[in-house]
Amino acid sequence: MRETLIAFAFLAPVLIFFSIFVLVPMIMGFVTSFFNYTMNEFTFIGLANYQRMFNDPIFIKSLINTVLIVAGSVPIVVLFSLFVASQTYDKNVITRTFYRSVFFLPVVTGSVAVTVVWKWIYDPMSGILNYILKSGHLINQNISWLGDKNWALLAIMVILLTTSVGQPIILYIAAMGNIDHSLVEAAQVDGANDLQIFRKIKWPSLLPTTLYIVIITTINSFQIFALIQLLTSGGPNYATSTIMYYLYEKAFKLSEYGYANTMGVFLAVMIGIISFAQFKILGNDVEY
Repeated sequence: MRETLIAFAFLAPVLIFFSIFVLVPMIMGFVTSFFNYTMNEFTFIGLANYQRMFNDPIFIKSLINTVLIVAGSVPIVVLFSLFVASQTYDKNVITRTFYRSVFFLPVVTGSVAVTVVWKWIYDPMSGILNYILKSGHLINQNISWLGDKNWALLAIMVILLTTSVGQPIILYIAAMGNIDHSLVEAAQVDGANDLQIFRKIKWPSLLPTTLYIVIITTINSFQIFALIQLLTSGGPNYATSTIMYYLYEKAFKLSEYGYANTMGVFLAVMIGIISFAQFKILGNDVEY
């Protein structure tokens, strides 16, 4: 009993913090999603907020944009990170450290600083991207990357990719250090090619890391907010609006807290279902 009490005493600060700032807000968010909760009103309305949400064309558009971002970014992040890690792992320490630093730098750099740089790159008049494309005769006139609804979402996805690959690359390089290289050497002696070695030996060892990267990248992509808030504010005409940004707009600009919490509940359930599906698909072959 004494050891148990001591253990809970050490856990108490974290449990209290988690309860006050995570668990209680989650419960309140779920409960208030059934209320017309604004600055001036707090009335129980049942499932009206959920009905309104699925009939809201802006929400549907934000949902589609969010799904496109996740579907486009997660596979590219995983494949690109795995490629870079596999190409740099066998290099010398200096080269490997250089590449890890280059790709991880956007992760530790403040989102505001990253946004300022990309805003200059995408500038329709003096941006370096338009300059390079025009110099290479790939475009005839400047493109408003963030102001054109045909390009804005793609431009946001490019930024998201550059800020998302740093951690997966580090994790993959670390995971490759745990591969039993005696098995690789034995397979090479038996005449296995690089593809066969990767598929039969390296990939099973990398699968737990891949599962973690897929789930974390999916969650982060669903929750993208800062880039959109700082660059486009959901525009043009909600072409870059996501569920997180639309939720923010309803809660903090229009004070429709109940409706915003409804979208938060929907997003949490959606992330939970997709993460569970990913875990079941990829986790069956993971050894614990």
